[in-house]
Amino acid sequence: MRTISDPGIAWQSAKFFKTGKGEYGEGDKFLGIRVPVLRKIAKEQINVEFTEITELLACDFHEVRLLALFILIERYNKASEQEKKVIANLYLSSTKCINSWDLVDSSAHKILGDYLEHKDKAPLYKLVRSSNLWERRIAMIATLKFIGNGHFDDTIRLAELLLQDKEDLIHKAVGWMLREVGKRNLERELDFLNRYSEVMPRTMLRYAIERLPQEMRYKYL
Repeated sequence: MRTISDPGIAWQSAKFFKTGKGEYGEGDKFLGIRVPVLRKIAKEQINVEFTEITELLACDFHEVRLLALFILIERYNKASEQEKKVIANLYLSSTKCINSWDLVDSSAHKILGDYLEHKDKAPLYKLVRSSNLWERRIAMIATLKFIGNGHFDDTIRLAELLLQDKEDLIHKAVGWMLREVGKRNLERELDFLNRYSEVMPRTMLRYAIERLPQEMRYKYL
């Protein structure tokens, strides 16, 4: 990873992911490696030990943590049910390291969402009540897997729990998931909007109604 790092890309990434003082990515570090390269490395390193993956997840460098998640996804997709459980538990025990929107959005539904789809959803309801922004986002994005298979109830319940959230990155995540619900079942999305549009944060509402007909968007705005 260090031998292929690029200081120019690292500088761009640090700026893009808001690593300045008081910003959501404050203090995060970058090596400067593009995502396609990380995906290639993950395929090559799919068989590394879980202890090594845990060390990668705890690394200070953003791309190393992302690589660890890509490896876990590769492993998960080929895993037995018992190994999927191990991977899902490792993911849950490492949520403090999954601390940026791209880390969450590239992995939560593919590991946690897939594993919990037909199981007790209690871990998501624990995460959604966390004081940690990224854990709340993990809970929401994990439901993208459920939505894709036509199951909307947990997305709606979690969205209700996040209506008063103060973080813009949560507003965007909730609005995005509501929009995904609407793609598959517009009635469920409109029911949510009819009940909560007047109290939803503006960003959440805008993301949710992005694909609605113009007249409908004006109505909710």
